[in-house]
Amino acid sequence: MKVRNNSLVSDIAFLLFLVLCMICVAFTSSDPNAYVHNFVFLNIAVLIAVITYFTNVTTGLVLNVVFLFGYGTFIVYDAVSHGGAIGLSAYFWMLVTPLLTVAVWLFTLASRRLQAENEELRSQTSRLATLDENTDLKNVVSFTRDVGIFAGLSARYGIPLTLLVIKIKYLKEIRGMIADEQLTELIAGITNVSQSSIRTNDAIYLLDKEDTMWGLLLFTDREGANIVMDRIRQTFREANILKHSGRHRVDLSLKMGALEYDGKTIETPIDYIVQAKKQLEYDV
Repeated sequence: MKVRNNSLVSDIAFLLFLVLCMICVAFTSSDPNAYVHNFVFLNIAVLIAVITYFTNVTTGLVLNVVFLFGYGTFIVYDAVSHGGAIGLSAYFWMLVTPLLTVAVWLFTLASRRLQAENEELRSQTSRLATLDENTDLKNVVSFTRDVGIFAGLSARYGIPLTLLVIKIKYLKEIRGMIADEQLTELIAGITNVSQSSIRTNDAIYLLDKEDTMWGLLLFTDREGANIVMDRIRQTFREANILKHSGRHRVDLSLKMGALEYDGKTIETPIDYIVQAKKQLEYDV
């Protein structure tokens, strides 16, 4: 509802500004004898509106007060010294200039609120998203939700639960040798290899998007995880994923580590990831 209201205010304010500009242009060109006079004040009115857009309404109001006071003083002085009547032009610019400022301020206010709401929605989407947008794999948010369910099933039926983590060796160096498209192909290939090496009741996650680390929740013990690791390595070698890149030969290998779940030593899902990640140090 807020987004809709701010959008409506922004549209109305923008249309009001356009209508006022058209009226100002028509009024300026309507009297050839006062064209220069009206053109100058048209530019002053637009300038104040532009300054309001890039600053704030307080600055715009102060400038309008200064303009009205200065212009009003000039009109009164001119009428007294020359004995002439105050013309329509004076009333017009004293009315239109503040209206232009108000229209721009309303447009700016609504636009900034829309931007703030857009950023908030993006932030919420990022926090609540459970799938990685590039690989369609479950991410760490989904992992933190699922691990409690997996641990509960493990305890209830007496089935061991193990987290297997996978990384690409020397990924930082490899990134500088291959194109982004090839890196995407590599990640997709390893994902497919990992998925084909586990059972349907196991789950795979992309736990670290920047450092590209996969996590596999397996209903098995540490010995069973070793079998899965051997299967993944064998399938990875047979798949022959991205062996060459232009003139450079890219020798790819994986680092793996596994940690069996223990509710006494693992306090949170993030702690489980951190402890499992440490097991990568033993895979040299």
